[in-house]
Amino acid sequence: MRLLIANLRFYRSDEFNKISNRQSAIGNSEEEKVLLAIQLMRTGAKKSPSYRVVVKEKRSKRDGAYLENVGTYNPTRNPAEVKLDMDRVRYWLEKGAQPTDTVSRLIKTNAREQPAVSEVEA
Repeated sequence: MRLLIANLRFYRSDEFNKISNRQSAIGNSEEEKVLLAIQLMRTGAKKSPSYRVVVKEKRSKRDGAYLENVGTYNPTRNPAEVKLDMDRVRYWLEKGAQPTDTVSRLIKTNAREQPAVSEVEA
């Protein structure tokens, strides 16, 4: 019985060492890079969507946790309502966040409209 218990302890510690060595090797090779994305997060009721434009990890769920809310998008209005904090969007783009296709289109249209608004105010 003692021999069996000693073998189990050895087996468990040996397996633990293998797993921890494997994890440390993975962590060193990838240098723990976090891939960021600027995505749409769905809010609103059934059949009437509205979205938040958020910065989040690329692998997280569509409606999962996010790092920062940088704007909103409401496609049900005519014309569609887009509100973006362009300073924060530029900051995250410089940090390496990659916008999805839809968000990049929203950023381009919002960037074109903002100079026109600032010229009117001046």
